[in-house]
Amino acid sequence: MKTLENMTTIEQMEEVSAKLRERACEVCAETWEDRNKKQSPHCKFGEDGICCKNCSMGPCRITPRADRGICGADAHAIAGRNYLRTVAAGTSAHSDHARELLHILHGASAGGNYRIRDEQKLLALAKEYGVPVEERDIYAVAHEVAEAGLAEFGKTFGHQNFIKRATAERQRVWREQGIEPRAIDREIATSLHMTHMGNTADAEALIRQGLRTSLSNGWGGSMLGTEVSDILFGTPTVRTTEGNLGVLEADMVNIVVHGHDPAFSEMVVAAAELREMAEYAKGKGARGINIVGLCCTANEVAMRHGVRMAGNFLQQENAILTGAVEMMCVDVQCIFPALAPLSECFHTKFVTSSPIARIPGSTYIEFRPDTAFDQAKELVKMAIDNYQNRDRDKVYIPSAKQSAVVGYPCEQIIKHLDGVANSRTDVFGTYRPAIDAIKAGVLRGAVAIVGCNNPRVRPDYSHFEIMKELLKNDILIVATGCAAQVATKAGLLNRDAKHICGAGLRRVCELVNIPPILHMGACVDISRMMLLATGIARDWEVDTTQIPVVGCAPEWMSEKAVSIANYVVSTGLDVYLGIEPQVKGSSQMMELITEGTRKITGAGYIINTDPHELVKSIIDGIEAKRAALGI
Repeated sequence: MKTLENMTTIEQMEEVSAKLRERACEVCAETWEDRNKKQSPHCKFGEDGICCKNCSMGPCRITPRADRGICGADAHAIAGRNYLRTVAAGTSAHSDHARELLHILHGASAGGNYRIRDEQKLLALAKEYGVPVEERDIYAVAHEVAEAGLAEFGKTFGHQNFIKRATAERQRVWREQGIEPRAIDREIATSLHMTHMGNTADAEALIRQGLRTSLSNGWGGSMLGTEVSDILFGTPTVRTTEGNLGVLEADMVNIVVHGHDPAFSEMVVAAAELREMAEYAKGKGARGINIVGLCCTANEVAMRHGVRMAGNFLQQENAILTGAVEMMCVDVQCIFPALAPLSECFHTKFVTSSPIARIPGSTYIEFRPDTAFDQAKELVKMAIDNYQNRDRDKVYIPSAKQSAVVGYPCEQIIKHLDGVANSRTDVFGTYRPAIDAIKAGVLRGAVAIVGCNNPRVRPDYSHFEIMKELLKNDILIVATGCAAQVATKAGLLNRDAKHICGAGLRRVCELVNIPPILHMGACVDISRMMLLATGIARDWEVDTTQIPVVGCAPEWMSEKAVSIANYVVSTGLDVYLGIEPQVKGSSQMMELITEGTRKITGAGYIINTDPHELVKSIIDGIEAKRAALGI
């Protein structure tokens, strides 16, 4: 089998990080590696989920000597409550993201900062919500759609509207199991109420509410966030870009956008593209302006504008350590408070923009929709003015970068499949060409690889090893978030990466003209993956739990990831985890998340911290699905 000669290995990535850590030592700065060492060993009670501080009688810890908290809650109750609170927090993060975007949609106008970029998607959503569109101004429709979307957060009666998109069988499962998601805010509030001192101590009841709450995210808030982003900023299309720290430029003004909210980064990108700003930068001695992204904001602007991606979660400090960043401007989620003191060691301006993410030591400029573009221009100008303060002796930009093909929402996947359907008009607009490839064994199945990278393991290594092995075994990968950026850094989002694939997947990549890993967006866009799995199941005339498609989060880190994993399981897809959930102190909870949920939704977690063993389990799981379908 051929290899991709210019693939960036994990060892090469680590070598760059080591050089940048040396620079941190030179300026007396610390990095996540230093802090991780100081925090080790981690608290065993916290790791196992058996420490409770939900009232002031404690904190209480479960030990062999003390098997119950002061109130009488045992390990199962405490671990279950902690787990549900994590799901609620993760649901609130993605759903609040959507709420902000809906407010922006409600204020959008033809002459405003935010306009409608995808009218067809807006009209389709209006039809779904029952909003009249005939002979109406598109912005009047948009405002009413925004109100309908906002109503999903606090609706008095009924369930999330988007669950109607699921297969009929999935809807039946949710209804009969009592986990149909109601108002998003209600599910979050119910979760917090259930876990208040003196309430639910039954682990299964807590798990069920976790499934329900997560569904209000995946088939509610997250899905809304993705839909509204597409309406406001355009549904992503296939683009070629680059990734890794080598995208920073020595002779340009480097501005890094970081976080998760595209409303902020879209304006900064637009301002940086102004001719007047480019001329202003040249007047300050720079060749121009170089906008790059970090974390999920990078995915958002890459798939809509081709903006290059500097890296994923654990590279945020490395970007500043290059000494070449004039400004890092952030919005919400996954932002290290450590960036503020680190930026002071260099000339970098660290700008926060959201009241949701206030960080001491930053320059705080609250981003407002009504003045967004003017504010973005001021930020870009501030970065340009800072270029002259760069200390050239402190600059080290690694050469490593890889080309990447990004931007595969469901619409683009269907478009590519239509392109190979030839004269078979009966399969146009469906996933049936992909299903035929799976039935024939050319493709064995698909894996959605998602999630962060995590200091608890060797960062990025699990993603890399699992991705290579899956591709070798003719398993297509769809990826979002930081997992997608691992693939970018390695060179696996390149069409040439087909050379490391098995013969079947390589043939599919050649025929459809795709890379073997399809970039579907940011972590909020995992809702796209749910619609992809649902579309495949519907066209196959089976339920989602039957298709040879699974989820995998090798290095998940955040509360959002727990909510995501739960709504993927609720959708009927197994989820393979490389980091153990913090419930190990309860045998009941471990059984519930791995086997108990199968009795409810037909899917569960498979956990293994060894990536080579985990990928074997994934392949075995996909083959078992195929066997059950008789293919």
